[in-house]
Amino acid sequence: MELRQLRYFVTVAEELNFGRAAERLRIAGPSLSQQIKALERDLKVTLFDRDRRSVALTQAGSALLPEARSLIHKADELRRRAHGLATSDPVRIGYVNWCPTDWADRAVGVAQVRVDTWVMPSHTQAARVADGSLDLAICWVQNRDLESLSLQARLIGVDRLYALCTGTDESPVNARDTTVLIDTDAASWSSWNSYGEQFAAAVGARVLRTDDGGVTGPTFFEHVRRLRRPVLNNPKGQDASLPTGLVRRPVVSPSPLWTWSLVWRRDETAPAVLAVVDEFTRGVGDLGLDAPDVWLPEDDPHHPAHHRGG
Repeated sequence: MELRQLRYFVTVAEELNFGRAAERLRIAGPSLSQQIKALERDLKVTLFDRDRRSVALTQAGSALLPEARSLIHKADELRRRAHGLATSDPVRIGYVNWCPTDWADRAVGVAQVRVDTWVMPSHTQAARVADGSLDLAICWVQNRDLESLSLQARLIGVDRLYALCTGTDESPVNARDTTVLIDTDAASWSSWNSYGEQFAAAVGARVLRTDDGGVTGPTFFEHVRRLRRPVLNNPKGQDASLPTGLVRRPVVSPSPLWTWSLVWRRDETAPAVLAVVDEFTRGVGDLGLDAPDVWLPEDDPHHPAHHRGG
């Protein structure tokens, strides 16, 4: 059975006349008749009752006609989508630290995706989406960022932040007993500084300002050793290997959550971009944001209060 034979079957069913159907299909009448007979042999049913004066669908033909139309429609839709993928520009995606590991596989059949290799801070990636340098970015944003840059956002991931501490004690630590490192380099750490200052103010944690880029990486580890107290971990170091003598401790009362948003321009109309947004955020859910004893900045676009109308 071939797709073209199904098209022939549907055309004859619509015309109920082999001559008119052959004209529509632009093939010779005898060839059309032969193809219908071949289809009937493959399906092992008779599709038409025909004599010299009339053509009528059999009961089997009437039953199979909707299925044939559906298959043809799906084939045409697949062809249109494939043509769009072949002719459209790839969707440009940037990220900061976290991104799905399977996004290339998830984009197959939706759009071509090009992951931007220029890894920049959240506020920079959001600005690049706004100015058109990127189509999408995975970054941390607040409602005021979305408003000022005319962006939209959907939740795509969440990190539960922990505290890093010297010693071997891995028991939970109260949020108010943590220290938050804030860097004076706002160009690099604007998002983290904003998050950390809001967290410290909300829970009564201590803020320590630094100018050495030591909010993550080896210098951060040195700060933790020197302070000898639990220090809130930056999400950029969420999965970093720890040196000897340092341990991760859960933060409670409350537990700080860092959200990752997929952002795109509010006036975006490109079907490929919008299709990737839908594909990457399908089935994400709330990722625990509505659980008790968790903390998010009040201006986080995914804060449960905003979705409750609070």
